[in-house]
Amino acid sequence: MKYIIIATDSFKHSLSSASVAHYLKSGMLEEEPSLAIEIIPVADGGEGTVEALVDATEGHIINDQVTDPLGRKTKASFGISGDKKTGFIEMAKASGLELLTENERNPLKTSTFGTGELIKAVIDKGCKSIILGIGGSATIDGGAGAMEALGAKFFDKTGKVIYPTGGNLAEIDSYDLSGLDDRLKETQIFIASDVNNPLTGKNGAAQVYGPQKGAGQNDIYKLDKNLYHLAQIITRQKPDTITSIPGVGAAGGFPACLLAFTNAQINNGFALIAEFLKLEKRFRNAEMIITGEGKIDAQTKYGKTPYGVARIAKKLNKKVIAVTGSMEKEASELVPEIFDRIIPLMEPPLDLQKALKQTPELLTRTGKEIATQID
Repeated sequence: MKYIIIATDSFKHSLSSASVAHYLKSGMLEEEPSLAIEIIPVADGGEGTVEALVDATEGHIINDQVTDPLGRKTKASFGISGDKKTGFIEMAKASGLELLTENERNPLKTSTFGTGELIKAVIDKGCKSIILGIGGSATIDGGAGAMEALGAKFFDKTGKVIYPTGGNLAEIDSYDLSGLDDRLKETQIFIASDVNNPLTGKNGAAQVYGPQKGAGQNDIYKLDKNLYHLAQIITRQKPDTITSIPGVGAAGGFPACLLAFTNAQINNGFALIAEFLKLEKRFRNAEMIITGEGKIDAQTKYGKTPYGVARIAKKLNKKVIAVTGSMEKEASELVPEIFDRIIPLMEPPLDLQKALKQTPELLTRTGKEIATQID
C-alpha cells in the first residue's frame, strides 16, 4: 500500500488548507482506492494559519468581538490547540487590510489594538504559548496599539494619555507598564513571519509596506520617522536594539513593542509551524509528498509553505509534487531543483472568478491525474 502525505497551504480567497487537501485526496482515491493518504494542513503565518494549526492539533476555533483597525467593533476568531496549551492567532482577523475598504486604508489612522485583544482572549483561555501569524495587516503602529489593549499606557509631554496609531507615535514621550497584564510574563509569544525587514529605513516597515496599506509618499516619510521615535522611547534611547532586528519591520513594525515588553520572539513562519507539527518526523514513512498554494512564483522560495515542505521532503529523499492555482514563468526554475513537478490548475490567461468557482473540481481532477502516475 502506497503511503502519501498531502501537506498544502490554503488557496487564498478560495479554500482552506484542509479543503484543498480534501479535494486532492478525493480525486486520488477515486482513481486508486488502495492508496493510504494522510492530510496535514500547513501554513507560514499568513491566511489559513489558525485553521491549519487547529486542524492539525484537533483543536477548536473560538469567535470573539474585538476592535478593528479604525476602532469599530468587529467579529474575529482565534484557535486553541487540542491540548489547550497553545493559542493560534492571525493578526489579519483583527487588524487586517481586508477589514477595510480601499478608501479606509490609511496607516496614519489605524491601530493594532484588536490584535492585543485577541492575545488577551487567548491568555484568558489558559494558554501559556501563542503562535501569532502577522500577514495581511493594515497597520504601521509598531505594535503600540496591541500593548495598549494589554494594559500599557502611553503619554505625551504633558502627561496626557495617547491612544497609539501610526500617525501619532511621535507624540509619545513616556509609557507606563504597571497595568500590563501580569500573565504575559508567563506567556511565550512566537511571531510567525516570512520577511526579514528592519523596522525603519529604505527596507523598513513604512517604505516597503506603506503603499499597500494606503500610505502616500509624504505619509511614508512621517511613518518612518514615527517608528524610529517609538523605538527610541521603548528602548530608553537605544533604538538600534530594536530597529536592526531582522523581521521587526514585518506587519508595520508590529513586533517592536512585543519584543520590548513581552516574552516574544520572531520566527520564520513556515519553520516555526513545521517544527510545531513535527513535519520531518511525519514525512519519514511517506513515499510521496504533495504540497501547494494558490500561486507559485519567484517569491515561493523565500519562506513560502510549498518550498518549505519540499525542502524537508527532499532532505528525506521523497518525491514532491506541488499543486497550485497559477504558476508564474519564473517558478519553472524550481523544477527539478526542489519540486519533481509543479501542476497548475489553470493556464494563463486566467479568469480569476471562474478559476475560484472551479477550484474544487480542478483539484479533484488533478488528484486523479497524480494517482495515475504513482508507480
